[in-house]
Amino acid sequence: MRRYYNYLVLFLLIGFMTNSSFGQDFDLKKYRVKFDLSTIKQADGSRLLNVDFTATNKKDRKDRLPIYEAYIDFYNFLDDEEVKLGTSTTNKEGTAQLILPGEQEYIVDSLGFINLRAAFKRNGKMKGKEDEIAVKDLVLELNLEEVDSVKTAFLKAFELDNSKNKIPVEELDVVFSVGGMISKMPIEEATLEEGEYEFEFPDNISGDKDGNIDVFVLVEDHEDFGNVIQKKSVNWGTLNSMPEKESYTLWTDVAPIWMYVVLTILLVGVWANYTYSIKNLLKIKKEGKEIESKNTEAT
Repeated sequence: MRRYYNYLVLFLLIGFMTNSSFGQDFDLKKYRVKFDLSTIKQADGSRLLNVDFTATNKKDRKDRLPIYEAYIDFYNFLDDEEVKLGTSTTNKEGTAQLILPGEQEYIVDSLGFINLRAAFKRNGKMKGKEDEIAVKDLVLELNLEEVDSVKTAFLKAFELDNSKNKIPVEELDVVFSVGGMISKMPIEEATLEEGEYEFEFPDNISGDKDGNIDVFVLVEDHEDFGNVIQKKSVNWGTLNSMPEKESYTLWTDVAPIWMYVVLTILLVGVWANYTYSIKNLLKIKKEGKEIESKNTEAT
């Protein structure tokens, strides 16, 4: 219930209703507005632009309101030149995203940086917001090969200058991981020197039912490159198939356990009945002899 109340208050806050007035009990000054732009270059070469747009109570940080249905414009710029990349709307979590294709052309400065900007225009009492980031285009080339029967992972890293020339990265921290059911499992942390790195791939990684695994390389929060991810699939995993459950038939050598239990109970019951009957027969015979002996003495 509190969540829906927060959305209602925020809806009034940013003035998306026809009436731009606000509730008198709401004070915008009590909230700190967060507007953060980030980017990640994805495995297919596309680039994801992401904006987090939220308002957090200055005293109670648990009181966090996502700014919903705000229009965010994305730009690539250099000096006085500006190219609009697209527009996106924040969702119920206050997030707006725009995916640019791998073949997207960018304006690049003399150092090879792509300058990106996200902007929210003033709406009602909500002030306009902007955030900018600059990243270089990093290319990760991941190859998975068997060399002399040894499973080996090879990685090359290049940055692209403003003429799209490949320049090997001198030093770069990366994390190799494999995909799991819930999250990725790291298997190697490395620092590339002169843009290259290789290592022997572990043999004990579980794969799917066919032995396939997804191998990831991640560069996270780098000063120049931001977030970059690369991915390859390979048939190097141990088979993760479930053993077939043995089915029992009338002609199998091994019967199910419940049959043994039932048969044991039946046999015990039968022999108990035999024992009880024999005991009673012996008792009757004995009593018959005693009665016959008493009758003889009486005569």
